[in-house]
Amino acid sequence: MQGWARELGFSQIGVAGVDLSSAEPGLMQWLGQGFHGDMQYMQAHGLKRARPAELVPGTVSVITARMDYLPAATFADSTARQGWQAIEFARLQRPEEGIVSVYARGRDYHKVLRARLQKLADRIAQAVGPFGHRVFTDSAPVLEAELASRSGQGWRGKHTLVLNREAGSMFFLGEIYVDMALAPSAPVTAHCGSCQACIDVCPTQAIVAPHRVDARRCISYLTIEHAGAIPEALRPLMGNRIYGCDDCQLVCPWNKFAQASRLPDFDARAGLAGQQLVHLFGWDEATFLRLTEGGPIRRIGHERWLRNVAVALGNALRQTGDAGIRAALGTRVDDPSALVREHVAWALKQELQ
Repeated sequence: MQGWARELGFSQIGVAGVDLSSAEPGLMQWLGQGFHGDMQYMQAHGLKRARPAELVPGTVSVITARMDYLPAATFADSTARQGWQAIEFARLQRPEEGIVSVYARGRDYHKVLRARLQKLADRIAQAVGPFGHRVFTDSAPVLEAELASRSGQGWRGKHTLVLNREAGSMFFLGEIYVDMALAPSAPVTAHCGSCQACIDVCPTQAIVAPHRVDARRCISYLTIEHAGAIPEALRPLMGNRIYGCDDCQLVCPWNKFAQASRLPDFDARAGLAGQQLVHLFGWDEATFLRLTEGGPIRRIGHERWLRNVAVALGNALRQTGDAGIRAALGTRVDDPSALVREHVAWALKQELQ
């Protein structure tokens, strides 16, 4: 099965059982503290997330898979291979440039993984006969990281992401819930030790304790999942990050072992990496939809995109006082969206700070 998985672009597969009861108290505590923010579906699904057989009746095993996503161009030369994390961190020092999280610069991973997981299931069915199954990738109440760590894909880092000794954390996860009893894979031991670089680097201190993230403070949540106004106290801390945040992964020592994707799907699309904020703020809705077609960014919509870029422009204006930034913000002072208008007004005030 590992051979079939590698042919489909996966880096590793494993098998987990369906008894996740030991994870339930932690899940309920996290929800009880409100750390899920506006993600009401997390609360609505409750413990179903930790009970695979309730989500898909008949499930007795879960096949887990991971797929590396670093764009191949990241490792185009030996210098980049040694310092890709530093290259990404350097973007933070260019306040007029918008930063899109590495995973979101290519094709929507939901589509890529779901299609390839289904092909893997079809290949298994050819070998063993028809069986009940359902594929998932970040699209249903599934404790993905918990299942991945239980099935030997890696261990949970202090930032809650799965870490692998040979691949760091720059990979996507997916699952196939099956009605066949399969032997579980052996879990691996944790190797974070006393390191807490991810906790220390978080711009908004969203990692409130080891293995505990308050999503309401996380820049990835604020720029992607959160639909309303971004809390003013957090806006200056976002810098020029306009979709997601990679800081906790960039600083992680294990990511010097991150692997390039073997699929072209995750190659960075032209127009998303290294672009000036002023240019991105000029996209009308038609341009936004055209340039994000088939990618994960499209799901936030044009309004939230403009909200995010406006915050980054305000932060850049505070640092540079650039007249071009002020002029760009001025073009949307009377934007039809109240949400955009509010963030533009805030951004323009930053010049006075």
